[in-house]
Order: sequence, then C-alpha cells, then structure tokens
Amino acid sequence: MLPIVVSVADRKVVIVGRGLAGQQRLEFVHGSGAQRISLFAIDQDGWACHAEAALHERYPDEDDFKGASIVFIAGLPFDESQRLAKMATNAGALVNVEDVPELCDFHVPALVRRGDLLLTISTGGTAPGLAQKLKAHLKEQFGPEWKGHIERVAEARQQWRSQGVPKAEISRLTAQLIDDEAWLQRRVEA
Repeated sequence: MLPIVVSVADRKVVIVGRGLAGQQRLEFVHGSGAQRISLFAIDQDGWACHAEAALHERYPDEDDFKGASIVFIAGLPFDESQRLAKMATNAGALVNVEDVPELCDFHVPALVRRGDLLLTISTGGTAPGLAQKLKAHLKEQFGPEWKGHIERVAEARQQWRSQGVPKAEISRLTAQLIDDEAWLQRRVEA
C-alpha cells in the first residue's frame, strides 16, 4: 500500500451506492472537499435527495465513468459491483468496492478530521474493527481544539517564512510552540 492524501477538489468522483453504505460514502467524499461528484443512488429511499452532487437514480454506464479519477461502489451485490468496477477501471479510475478487497485499487482508512489536520488509521483492510477503535481513541486525544492549533501553526509558519527563517529553524520553532503550549500533554494526561 502507498499511503498518500489526494486532493479531489478538481477531480471527478463517482459514487454508486445503495442504502447506508452509499450514504456513508457520500458523506466521506463530501468531507474531502470534492466539488465534482456524480452520485448514482440505487433504491435511495430519500438519503440522496439533498446531496450536493449530480444525482442519478440508475446504474451508471461506461460513459458515466469517463473522466472519473476515483469511484466508490457500496451496498451492491457482488456481481453488480464487479461489473461496475471493471467499467470504472477500464475508464482509468481508481476503484474502491466496500468490503470486497479483490475488487479494490485502494481501501479507505478510518479517519479523524480537525480542520486541516487529518489523522488516518489503516490496517490494510484486514481489521476494520481495530481501526474504528483506534479512531475513537484518537478522536478523544485530538479534540476540536486542534483545528485552532493547526491554524496557529500555519500562521506562525507563514510569518517565519516571510521573515526568511530557514526550514530547519521553522521545524524547531514549531516543535517549541507545541511544547510551550503543551498541546500533546493535555488530553493524554486527562
């Protein structure tokens, strides 16, 4: 596995889903900042009605996958998932089929978002229960205040860079700021 974080702001993301699994993929993709979402909601029971996406209440065809970078397939029978994954792969997209590793180009880690801070937990798809337990632990350790911490460091970094402070010194100053304000001790000791 290659652990990377990909900006999807300007990339086409396709979601083909049914039920709660489809809804969770939509929420995951929305949380990533994706702007070009094509949603194919199968038997959606209203969960997709207010989606900020191009909504289709049908299965996609080959043309629907053209230009897609990433495709999520969730909540569908294996045969249908396999057929759709093949079409998406043939169109050049990376594919994730929920709970079917042999049809996936990548898997989705458990994650905690705090503004620009993104903490991910991966077990390579082999122990999702463990990943969820670790996610709950990290959510406690890294609460909502971390959004402000990230903003504070970003502002300081920008100021130091504008003053011509060398990169190594910026790293040292960042570590000093974190230590001086005890950001990493607060929750661990609680």
